[in-house]
Amino acid sequence: MSEARWYVVHTYSGYENKVKANIDKTIENRHLEDQILEVRVPLEEVVELKNGVSKVSMKKLFPGYVMIHMIMNDDTWYVVRNTRGVTGFVGPGSKPVPLEEAEMEKFGIGKGSVITAFEVGDAITVTGGAWEGTSGVVQSVNKQKQSLTINVELFGRETPVELSFAEVRKMD
Repeated sequence: MSEARWYVVHTYSGYENKVKANIDKTIENRHLEDQILEVRVPLEEVVELKNGVSKVSMKKLFPGYVMIHMIMNDDTWYVVRNTRGVTGFVGPGSKPVPLEEAEMEKFGIGKGSVITAFEVGDAITVTGGAWEGTSGVVQSVNKQKQSLTINVELFGRETPVELSFAEVRKMD
């Protein structure tokens, strides 16, 4: 069994989170958890000044790209390559080239820990996706998946909802 490495796939612009969600669903449906370990849309915290007010938001570090920690074989290549929104792996011709450990560490990925802007108890607003406009309090944070969970009221009861860091922002 070969070792899992990080690969980069190019996506249609604005499709990064859809590609991540689609690959995550395929991993679950085809039971590929031991071959495709993680799908990530790297984000960075940026401070914007609007009308004299500083606002912190999360921006995609590499728009149009998704990083995948996977064992490269015919099955995983096929699954990723045929995911809607993926235009191809990054590498010469059609040969995917894995990133080096040093390259990954520059992005806060790899042996070190991932820095996250969210903590349990933070008040957040959902800025995209099905729950856009919803506010909530962070119940849990998954740094590996770059996601967090909030409770929303659904059919009269509190229901946990998992959201990508890219879909939320901290409330002031």
